[in-house]
Amino acid sequence: GNIFTQQPSYFSDLDETLPTVLQVFNNILHKCGLQCEGASAEPQKLGEKSSVTPGNMPLQELKDIVLYLCDTCTTLWAFLDVFPLACQTFQKHEFCYRLASFYELAIPELESAIKRRHYEDKSVFADLWRRISHSRKKMMEAFHILINQVCLQPILE
Repeated sequence: GNIFTQQPSYFSDLDETLPTVLQVFNNILHKCGLQCEGASAEPQKLGEKSSVTPGNMPLQELKDIVLYLCDTCTTLWAFLDVFPLACQTFQKHEFCYRLASFYELAIPELESAIKRRHYEDKSVFADLWRRISHSRKKMMEAFHILINQVCLQPILE
């Protein structure tokens, strides 16, 4: 068995950790100057409108965001892939909706910023494109696992 079957209290630990996982997506949106929708949207202070976008931020910052996103999506997918029972806990936090909203807001912005930028070194473009594509793929795969576990499996059982 896995550690969750041995130690059922880990489910409540997971439940407490999920807001932090969701905050990662909000942080990325914030760094990109994009507004997050949904339950955890922070009210913006007057005159705090961010003028930084993925298109005009320094290259190193764009690289950092894409790396962070890639790591996060890969880890999220790997966790759900080996432990699909966690999906119920994820869904208690409206994870499907939040992931879809994040995807819709961030991915087109990031992809377009990567494509439009001028690179001294073409290998940097290739690497960023590979990582954003990988992130997109892992987000979709994680979403499929969630939908399968939360919506389809219960119908089949």
